[in-house]
Amino acid sequence: MAKISNGIITGLNVVTLLLALSAIGFSLYFHVSSESACQRVLKKPLLLLGIALLVVSVSGLLGSCCRVSSFMWFYLLVLFLLIVGLIGFTIFTIVVTNKGVGRALSNRGVGDHRLGDYSRWLQKYVVNADNWDEIKSCLVGVRLCQTIEVGKEEDFYRQHLPPIQSGCCKPPNYCGFQFQNATFWTVPKAGPAQPDPDCKIWSNAQTQLCFDCESCKGAVLENIKREWRLLAIINVCILVFVTTVYSVGCCALRNNKSNGYSKQRPHP
Repeated sequence: MAKISNGIITGLNVVTLLLALSAIGFSLYFHVSSESACQRVLKKPLLLLGIALLVVSVSGLLGSCCRVSSFMWFYLLVLFLLIVGLIGFTIFTIVVTNKGVGRALSNRGVGDHRLGDYSRWLQKYVVNADNWDEIKSCLVGVRLCQTIEVGKEEDFYRQHLPPIQSGCCKPPNYCGFQFQNATFWTVPKAGPAQPDPDCKIWSNAQTQLCFDCESCKGAVLENIKREWRLLAIINVCILVFVTTVYSVGCCALRNNKSNGYSKQRPHP
């Protein structure tokens, strides 16, 4: 049993070590390559994740292969904190994404989204002034709106645009702008149909469009809400896996002690 539990922990930590080195490698690649706004956002989290996984995996390997109980204690402590963190983050994710869904303000098939449809926490900490410039630069950098198919007005409204393109690449439907192509709209002589700030913010400049509109920010939050709900499901799966690993690790530590291994190698 001792060999089995220690063997399982060793195998898992070898995989974790490879993941850690991959994360650090990608972070260094983003550092030396020509960076986009999206890559700059990923660089630091990837590096921190890689270092954390490296420390944990090395501790687990030393604890299981070398039978050093102090490293196994540290490994189990980190796993316990990870379990607590996963439980807390899963609950938090469910709470902050549980307020309503994006409202479709038109029956023409291309919906618009309002910031008020989302939790106050998401509004305050995700799409605040400090973060939005980076998010907007990323959306422009990946040429979000240039991927929309160009065609006639009927073809455009027949498309099922994802919320992010619907909110950021066109003026809101209630503005009543006249379609020229997917990212070029003209204001009627009488002005916008509604005196909404988003109707005034819209620009036909391809680097501006509706990236500063409330509808665009709402669409970003809609994407985040969907991704976080998926993340909550993934977190539950990870939680089950980590709890299983934690149980095997406890078994390995108990076996180390029962076989006479201490914090240091025993004297002959």
